[in-house]
Amino acid sequence: MDIITVKGWVRTRRDSKDFSFLEMNDGSCLANIQCIADTGIPGYEDVTKMTTGSAVGITGKLVESPGKGQQWEIHATEIELIGEAPADYPLQKKGHTAEFLRSIAHLRPRANLYGALFRMRSRMAQAAHRFFDERDFTYVHTPIITDSDCEGAGEMFRVTTLDPSQAGAQKFENDFFGKATYLTVSGQLEGEAFATALSNIYTFGPTFRAENSHTSRHASEFWMIEPEMAFCDLEGDMDLAEEFTKYLVDDTLNNNEGDLDIFARFVDKGLLERLKFVSEKPFQRISYTEAIEILESSGQKFDYPFSWGINLQSEHERFLTEQHFKCPVTVYNYPKSIKPFYMRTNEPDSEGRLTVTAMDLLVPGIGEIIGGAQREERIDILRANMQEDDLSLEDYSWYLDLRKYGSCPHAGFGMGFERMLMFVTGMKNIRDVLPFPRTPGHCEF
Repeated sequence: MDIITVKGWVRTRRDSKDFSFLEMNDGSCLANIQCIADTGIPGYEDVTKMTTGSAVGITGKLVESPGKGQQWEIHATEIELIGEAPADYPLQKKGHTAEFLRSIAHLRPRANLYGALFRMRSRMAQAAHRFFDERDFTYVHTPIITDSDCEGAGEMFRVTTLDPSQAGAQKFENDFFGKATYLTVSGQLEGEAFATALSNIYTFGPTFRAENSHTSRHASEFWMIEPEMAFCDLEGDMDLAEEFTKYLVDDTLNNNEGDLDIFARFVDKGLLERLKFVSEKPFQRISYTEAIEILESSGQKFDYPFSWGINLQSEHERFLTEQHFKCPVTVYNYPKSIKPFYMRTNEPDSEGRLTVTAMDLLVPGIGEIIGGAQREERIDILRANMQEDDLSLEDYSWYLDLRKYGSCPHAGFGMGFERMLMFVTGMKNIRDVLPFPRTPGHCEF
């Protein structure tokens, strides 16, 4: 049998008179490997220092294990203490609350649940790139520093080199870029520029919202996946969003390497059933108007009031997906008054109300996971929308140029990467799927 060397961190150690059992893990998978070290082998003099959390190296023979629950074990011929973890190591073998683990975010990837989660995060990111690569989309890196407010809400982080103590007296033209600049809330506008040249593109990067929201679904820094497609309408946009969601769910079910099991056992008992349901069943599609009618006739008591012309809240979205349809739902054609300037305006409905070609994909347990729209390709209507929202036509002249020179119908959407990860793991708080969460009042590490 060949001699191998493995290096990792001790999970537990048990000592007998003539040998010690070391359970160790190198972070590559959920399962530990057991190592049996006999007294007298090189390095055994340090075995009492190989406490939980210590970094060790084990050299020995990989043999079939007679014990239950494991196929292999290592019979050590040499052990090495690489880095000792003293008694105050906070991740001892016991249960820890999510709140406590957030306070030690630099150590929580070593916990079984979070090691599994961040491996799944990595695999899902790779699956997202694979999905678009298989469909000949071009990956575009859009800017993180921008002077454009894509959402028009003004909830942006300022980027400046000006002296904060004299900020009021200093002019934007004296700043680093000679104008007011911010961290991006979306790569969409720049993505449209590339879609109208390369046809199908996508972005995948960090986005930032200076929104003072303290809910379990919102963070100040998160990652967005944003495809943009030329010669595409709302129908094609919804088709791709649903196909993408199913693809990521299928990939999670088929390529989780055992990490999904810990979430199905300890986080959400119905997780596998829900994911398989999403994978196998068609999604429901309804207009915003139909959604309001369903809510009105439900007889359900909601904390937040609703009526035509008001944004749906999470409790409304979850009612549609979890109770009424019992499956993911795509809601489309939202009121124009509650959506950004760039969405394509529809003809007035039978009651004279204006809607836009917006769509939101809602999933059980989370609510909105994707938001998108067909973009307004008609320059006169886009210009009027900008003026209505008091946007500078000069600042957005480059965006208007996309409609001036060879305009075409195009559409796209944004998927909140962390919300998708919450959906496939059953985790209830976005702070627990971000490596180092940034939320109002919290920017540690």
